[in-house]
Amino acid sequence: MATSKLQALWNHPAGPKTIHFWAPTFKWGISIANVADFAKPPEKLSYPQQLAVACTGIVWSRYSTVITPKNWNLFSVNVAMAGTGLYQLSRKIRHDYSSSTEADVAKE
Repeated sequence: MATSKLQALWNHPAGPKTIHFWAPTFKWGISIANVADFAKPPEKLSYPQQLAVACTGIVWSRYSTVITPKNWNLFSVNVAMAGTGLYQLSRKIRHDYSSSTEADVAKE
């Protein structure tokens, strides 16, 4: 039973014998690095970088559901990229907004 499932994965059009498997697999490194950046102070985050990560994740998540063969590895890594990018953007926006509000209050 297990060998037939492994053989099906191995022979899948988006399986390990193709670039369609390895490109999204290595793309997980970007999501993992973004998760590691959760510990980074929000002022050190970059709007352009996180916007690029989030938009890439959103666009390619959609694309991965309409291509043939369906590539669920590509879909999952891009959902993770969109999620981590949006989370980092929200951290940066909250920090910048609260910092400007606190500065305005301190001036008064």
